[in-house]
Amino acid sequence: MQHFGTDKVGWLFAPIVLIWFILIGSVGALNIHKHGSSVLKAYNPVYIYRYFRRNGNSSNTWTVLGGIMLSITGTEALFADLCHFPVLAIQIAFTFIVFPCLLLAYTGQAAYIISNKQHVNDAFYRSIPDAIYWPAFVIATAAAIIASQATISATYSIIKQALALGCFPRVKVVHTSKKFLGQIYIPDINWLLLILCIAVTAGFKNQSQIGNAYGTAVVIVMLVTTFLMVPIMLLVWKSHWILVVTFIVLSLMVELPYFWACILKIDQGGWVPLVIAIAFFIIMYVWHYCTVKRYEFEMHSKVSMAWILGLGPSLGLVRVPGIGFVYTELASGVPHIFSHFITNLPAIHSVVVFVCVKYLPVYTVPVEERFLVRRIGPKNFHIFRCIARYGYKDLHKKDDDFEKMLFDCLTLFIRLESMMDGYSDSDEFSLPEQRTEGSINTAFLADKTVNTMCSNGDLSYSSQDSIVPVQSPLGVNNLLTYSSQTNRTVSNEVEFLNRCRDAGVVHILGNTIVRARRDSGIIKKISVDYLYAFMRRICRENSVMFNIPHESLLNVGQIYYI
Repeated sequence: MQHFGTDKVGWLFAPIVLIWFILIGSVGALNIHKHGSSVLKAYNPVYIYRYFRRNGNSSNTWTVLGGIMLSITGTEALFADLCHFPVLAIQIAFTFIVFPCLLLAYTGQAAYIISNKQHVNDAFYRSIPDAIYWPAFVIATAAAIIASQATISATYSIIKQALALGCFPRVKVVHTSKKFLGQIYIPDINWLLLILCIAVTAGFKNQSQIGNAYGTAVVIVMLVTTFLMVPIMLLVWKSHWILVVTFIVLSLMVELPYFWACILKIDQGGWVPLVIAIAFFIIMYVWHYCTVKRYEFEMHSKVSMAWILGLGPSLGLVRVPGIGFVYTELASGVPHIFSHFITNLPAIHSVVVFVCVKYLPVYTVPVEERFLVRRIGPKNFHIFRCIARYGYKDLHKKDDDFEKMLFDCLTLFIRLESMMDGYSDSDEFSLPEQRTEGSINTAFLADKTVNTMCSNGDLSYSSQDSIVPVQSPLGVNNLLTYSSQTNRTVSNEVEFLNRCRDAGVVHILGNTIVRARRDSGIIKKISVDYLYAFMRRICRENSVMFNIPHESLLNVGQIYYI
């Protein structure tokens, strides 16, 4: 049901959970009234001190304390669920419904156990009045199924943040809400949670071991959260150091005893969350390390514009008819994969377009603002860059006319560029035929920043420099002659683009393969050559993300040793 989104799932599950909390709160209040209100003395913290003084520092004492952890499990998911719900909604629900009902439920069970010590193993169901036993049984079963929703939603949020930081392999993320960016659904993680839940349930011998595993995970999450609050309070909130120390001391006074109690149960099921955490840590660390190294290699190996200009209009190769879309993650510069391609092959397409697809943290990007186009190098090089921008609900695979839209945008860019050349306040724009070699380099390396955002029908212009129409230094006759020449040049280039499109379009996708150096240690070789390579194979490929047709896909690979 997760693919319907947190909104729809919440509307379905919320009434059941609300009935569940009202039920256990009412039953607890009834048991307090029926079996005596003296149990309310338990809210005095002096009794836990007396308990330890009476029983000593024995292992049984800490074991009992570790069992209490199960009464507060679930609260750790509140932090991650902040991505799915407004803060005020969580505060109101927890303060006025969840917390009071849980206090009444546990206090009522304690009152019942005091009067019926023989029912300690089945106190919850035995404390329910006979008249509502079966309705309560049905509601409890439904609530037990639904209770995992908070952890499921929290897992999606954590994986999404890990993806944004480059710490997790690429997975499909489905956004299910227009209003809340954090309401997402990740199919792969959903299936992984299912497999882990079945494995844990089938692997453990009894319920207490599952409880020990859950308690260990929760108390460690609370400890980590407490320590992470320190830099937040100091660096973000600018809190006074006395307030920070007070927060740490009060929190650790509660969490450290529970942590020590749960540590004693590691051999009784508490080892499971530690093993899972170590496995995920290794996956995230290896993926982040190799991804950063690969990106640094691509950034430092970008081809300089001087090298491109030195090749000349033919790039030192045979320019065959056609258009080549070179996909890259770099939004600026010429990727190293391009130089690798033209170095090893004797030909390149007559028109080359570097395509960079970026997904923005907005619901949708209007079609008229989707493409950002600029020229790379002189006009006779026929090299362009296009940045295609999508929102999280703009599915790229729905762009059946992506090639046509991009081609139309290139055509509009060429026409607009000629208009800007004729009415620019820069000599380099208004007198292109008088440029020297040095001025050409300057123009295209620094000032040639004519960017176009366009679609099939709409066109807007944005540039780093303000373009103000000024009186041309040419005479009227010369201006008419120049305008006529410009129109012919534009028509020729547009006709050239049409011929190239008719000749065929090829999608060139770069693939940098990371390998460990031969003198690396065995652990690094296993991590890079096997673990990272395996994750690259099973994660979503760029060709799938870009929806590139396989019949026109050309994969260009290169090996980078780290």
